[in-house]
Amino acid sequence: MYALGKYRHIIWDWNGTLLDDARTCVEVLNELLRRRGRGPVTYQEYRRDFDFPVKDYYIRLGFDFTVESYEALAYEYIDAYHDRQFECSLHDGAVDTLQSCKDLGLTQSILSAYQQDLLEEITQYFRIKDFFLKIAGLNDRYAHSKIDIGRQLLAELGFNGRQVLLIGDTLHDYEVAKVITADCILIANGHQRRQKLQDCDAMVLNSLAQIPAIVRR
Repeated sequence: MYALGKYRHIIWDWNGTLLDDARTCVEVLNELLRRRGRGPVTYQEYRRDFDFPVKDYYIRLGFDFTVESYEALAYEYIDAYHDRQFECSLHDGAVDTLQSCKDLGLTQSILSAYQQDLLEEITQYFRIKDFFLKIAGLNDRYAHSKIDIGRQLLAELGFNGRQVLLIGDTLHDYEVAKVITADCILIANGHQRRQKLQDCDAMVLNSLAQIPAIVRR
């Protein structure tokens, strides 16, 4: 299924897939909960329960959007996350994997629920921006579905979905891949644990370092 000759392009998710930021996200989330008098979630609970749309996950945690708006909470979260984003690092093997895929003749893009200008900023900071033909993020802070921007990205790239491999770390990445008719690989060291990712029929890998061997076959 995952044969090199089948693909011309890889679409990467950012948060949790290339960027190792799940623990930082838990710490930011717990600070928001603390400000509202609520107890923290553990890293394990977060990876078990986190899902899209993010607003629904927040409601399950007990945030009350009859008292405050989701939009205000999203701004508060992104401001706190942005202050700490450079504490995060790329996942082990991320740069080598990007380079290996480039060497194999594959072009690459990023598709993310992160804000567009912040994506531009952080990929430049990690000196990996030049790996990507396009970087597609959201134009707001609300972390809604990536499906619409996924469709737009595919149209801009000019590829048939079957020529594309989407690599992410959540079931939402799989949902996007299905909509754009791309194959999907999920990495189980991001925002959702392996047991959750195995609810779909995508290949689930433990790390990015396994990617080049998969697409080379």
